[in-house]
Amino acid sequence: MTRMAGRKPKHLLWQVEGKIAIIRLDRPERKNPLTFESYAELRDIFRDLVYADDVDAVVFLPNGGNFCSGGDVHDIIGPLVKMDMKALLAFTRMTGDFVKAMLNCGKPIIAAVDGVAVGAGAIIAMAADIRIATPEARTAFLFTRVGLAGCDMGACAILPRIIGQGRAAELLYTGRTMSAAEGERWGFYNRLVDTAALEADALELAARIVSGPTFAHGMTKTQLNQEWSMGLDQAIEAEAQAQAICMQTGDFKRAFEAFVEKQKPVFEGD
Repeated sequence: MTRMAGRKPKHLLWQVEGKIAIIRLDRPERKNPLTFESYAELRDIFRDLVYADDVDAVVFLPNGGNFCSGGDVHDIIGPLVKMDMKALLAFTRMTGDFVKAMLNCGKPIIAAVDGVAVGAGAIIAMAADIRIATPEARTAFLFTRVGLAGCDMGACAILPRIIGQGRAAELLYTGRTMSAAEGERWGFYNRLVDTAALEADALELAARIVSGPTFAHGMTKTQLNQEWSMGLDQAIEAEAQAQAICMQTGDFKRAFEAFVEKQKPVFEGD
């Protein structure tokens, strides 16, 4: 298994507390834009999380009052206008691989958003399992404002499932900013919390998740993602198989024994 606690990325801040991995982008003076290097590091981290036994949940936190301002104008957008089609497709596939790695990492992901979360920053929040924000959060899928399609990094597949087709279409066509209040009302954000409480709230939720049956949580995440493309019969059968597997775990037995003894179960993830 992969151990993540000692990892030292060069282009972002990373730490593991208990079994919670904490990620912050590390360019607060520029509202935390992404570069080619930080994209690749994030993709590789989430790919490796599949095999990590020392991380059971991930929290994306803001840095310096902002979440992420998307692809850096000078470090990414400038070079892109000079690339040929082969190089451009390699880049867009790499950014898509980052989202796929988030979806397939097997760990619940919480995005705690403050300030700007635009472009690829909005995508990171979108690809998380749970999103919490401050009233100051400003979210925009602004690809159309730089002459690109709204269909970037899975936005046309994922965003409508969160907020609905019409609302997603409006945001993707116009590139306008979605306020925090809109985001909560539309279901993009699970809830809004005060700025001072954001990080503690996100970490408390992550702690609650990792105290549960983490093997089963991995099953839940898998089914949440895979059932998008299933018919109802397929989905019910897949869930039957997933639940039968979970019924063989030590955590299932512990929960039963704790119930009999009128105690709270202590889950160990096996």
